Amino acid sequence: MNVLVVVDMQKDFISGPLGTEKAAANVQAVRERILQAKKLGETVIFLRDTHQENYLETQEGRRLPVPHTLEGTEGWEIVDALAPLAAGELVINKPTFGSVAMGETLRELNEKEPVETITFVGIYTDMCVLSNVLLAKAFLTEARIVVDASCCVGLSDEAHRNAIGTMKICQVDIINE
Repeated sequence: MNVLVVVDMQKDFISGPLGTEKAAANVQAVRERILQAKKLGETVIFLRDTHQENYLETQEGRRLPVPHTLEGTEGWEIVDALAPLAAGELVINKPTFGSVAMGETLRELNEKEPVETITFVGIYTDMCVLSNVLLAKAFLTEARIVVDASCCVGLSDEAHRNAIGTMKICQVDIINE
């Protein structure tokens, strides 16, 4: 089995308080990769950054004091261009950068049918993509972990490059760099 993990393609990261032009420009590439995954019969998992009203009181909120992806708000929703593709797929809400629930889900999928490759796309390379890639590596040590760099954006070009470099050191395959 092959899995595609789509990280945090939500309105607040595209056009909201943490959105960037590069993130907005990334939507079409991610859309094409999801369509390809569906055509190839890959399992698609969407990760959704999910915070509560007390976000500013959390460790993350104190360090990044920009309320975003508050559960149930418009900014929490998957961006319109991808939302129809998420319908019927597994969507995992994660309270912080990395998702232990994603790791557990991958392990459960692997018990049913061996997971050969897990490919990651989304935003931001240097935060949530990196965190979840390393979690996947820890949960499924023998699966091939891939990051499609052409479908990822960092907070800055330098941060993106640094995250890619870190993942390479951790034996993650980077494609379309």
